[in-house]
Amino acid sequence: MKKLILSAAIVLGTLSANATTNAIKVPLKQFITVQDEYKEIDAVPAVIKTALDNAYPGIKLDKAYINDKKEYKIEITVRDQKSVVYTDAQGNILKK
Repeated sequence: MKKLILSAAIVLGTLSANATTNAIKVPLKQFITVQDEYKEIDAVPAVIKTALDNAYPGIKLDKAYINDKKEYKIEITVRDQKSVVYTDAQGNILKK
């Protein structure tokens, strides 16, 4: 009976010793985001205003910004919902 209990303890001890977890080393990736500097402007060109009126009926322009690439960042309100739209100088809507 002693041998049976001793052998059961040895078997269970060896099974639990193999059940350890190994740490996996994953290299960290660093991301750097570069934001374009936008400067606030008072008014947008008529081409952009017309393009936005066609794309979003009932639009209200809140604020407008421009960067060095002549890309516009425009904060708008459509039906009490605020959003940000990016356009180029010709009024084409950009996806950012």
